[in-house]
Amino acid sequence: MMRSMYSGVAGLKTHQTKMDVIGNNIANVNTVAYKSQSVTFSELMYQTTQAASGANAASGTAGINARQIGLGVKTGAINTAIDSQGASQTTNNPFDIRITGDAFFVVSDGSNNFFTRDGSFYVDGLGNLAMTSNGYNVMGWGVDESTGDIKQDTVKALRIMSAENMTYEPEATTKATVSGILDKNDTSLTSTSGKIMNLMFYDKLGYAYTAKFNVKNTDADGTYTVQLASIIDSENNVVVDGSNRSLIDGVDSAEVDKTTTLSLVQGYSWDETTTPPKLNSVEIDMGNMTNDKWEFLAKAYGFNNVDEFKSIKFSVQDPTDASETIEFGIEDYFKKKEFTLKDNSKSNARVLAGATNGNLQNDGVEAQKINLKGAVLLHYDPATGKFNGIAGKGAEKANINLILSAVSENFEDVSVDFSKTTMFNNSGVSTMTASSGDNEKLGAGRKLGNMSGVTIQQDGRIYASYDNGMSRLLGQIAAATFANASGLMKEGDNLYAASQNSGEFDGIGVEVTTGGGYMTTGVLEMSNVDLSAEFTEMITTQRGFQANSRIITVSDTLLEELVNLKR
Repeated sequence: MMRSMYSGVAGLKTHQTKMDVIGNNIANVNTVAYKSQSVTFSELMYQTTQAASGANAASGTAGINARQIGLGVKTGAINTAIDSQGASQTTNNPFDIRITGDAFFVVSDGSNNFFTRDGSFYVDGLGNLAMTSNGYNVMGWGVDESTGDIKQDTVKALRIMSAENMTYEPEATTKATVSGILDKNDTSLTSTSGKIMNLMFYDKLGYAYTAKFNVKNTDADGTYTVQLASIIDSENNVVVDGSNRSLIDGVDSAEVDKTTTLSLVQGYSWDETTTPPKLNSVEIDMGNMTNDKWEFLAKAYGFNNVDEFKSIKFSVQDPTDASETIEFGIEDYFKKKEFTLKDNSKSNARVLAGATNGNLQNDGVEAQKINLKGAVLLHYDPATGKFNGIAGKGAEKANINLILSAVSENFEDVSVDFSKTTMFNNSGVSTMTASSGDNEKLGAGRKLGNMSGVTIQQDGRIYASYDNGMSRLLGQIAAATFANASGLMKEGDNLYAASQNSGEFDGIGVEVTTGGGYMTTGVLEMSNVDLSAEFTEMITTQRGFQANSRIITVSDTLLEELVNLKR
């Protein structure tokens, strides 16, 4: 048989193989992260009919080249364009990840590790990050509980939505910051309740509470008092009465000079010309009495003991029956009523009046030493308006401690920083407000948080975000690199396996940014097949196949002529 026929057959087979590769490339033109292949041919073998001979200087003959007849073609190599990056396809799915550089994702079927550029992932029913095509787990590193950072050890399945990751534990508030301006011309500072300031905080179980403070002025320029009025829960129930609670441990009260204008005391008199004497109208608003006003009023009338002052009783003539008497107390006495005093009550009336002539006219302006239970003093420099410290804690200190641990074991003591406040003119408006946390929002406390989203950073780190403003590191996607990535074995399903020529995977992997790569979420890597190149290769392959078939046809004709010699 003619050697050319066998050469033609070899040519047909190799061109058919090349066509198979081209067809596979075109079929996978839209396969995620598919890497195109190409075929190179090489000579099959040669039959040497005469070996080469060298030149002979003695005889003067020249050398003769070898005479070799080629016996066809074979497939030299099938190469994969593993290093050629495919274009990006936007999906907006947060678990679709495009990896750049020469790295691969590491996935596992539970027994063996495989490698892929296909980043179309999802979260399965157990909370594992997995491939959508075959359910293989995406491998990576977990978080070291002692450091809170990634521990790069042997890769394991990334379970990012486990039960413990779905919530973020609550935390009690331990720090608070007060900022803003105190304007001494603000009328709310001189009112009965003072300027109201609220602070929202959390206990250890994540329940929210509001501490209500009263801020008032004193007679001393630049000195103000702060008292805890109450603590209420989220349903406005009073859980702590602040009237007798200290704001600083060991500081029970603050004694200040306080000019109290008791406009409620307009005057007092009785008429002794009548028999019996008649007590005239007294202007008192009993609905607006506070403890400090009762103390002031008692002292104004000569009583050092408020309870003794309040216990005074009077007997008066019944206006409907002169033979009967009515007993009334000090509060009734100040309610704009007219009473007729019995002789046995006259002495009490004189003691109450604090005057022997039967007349007392008090304009209600008195400077008194007022003992404010549980209050602390804020000091400001009258010259600069800058905060100058807190009495009871030292001038260099800015914090008061809202002592809550004694109220409930679920509370933490809250350190309240006033150093950011000032005393400036602000058109009579004070802007002092309180917020939980320090200047960096540390110690703010938080409620129980539910997972609201998951984000994957460029280095593969996975973070969960929660509706209480917190975030948590869940793990990191590991990457694998190889000395010869083109030596990886294709396993189908967009998977590769390590081979002897690719290099081994050490079981740990590397961070994707180590080799200059990164991960991008919401996009996938497309196939790197170039259709124009594939169609061109298809044409040349078709012509090559066609030409080799002609070799067989012509060789057959020659054989036919040889057979016909017999005729």
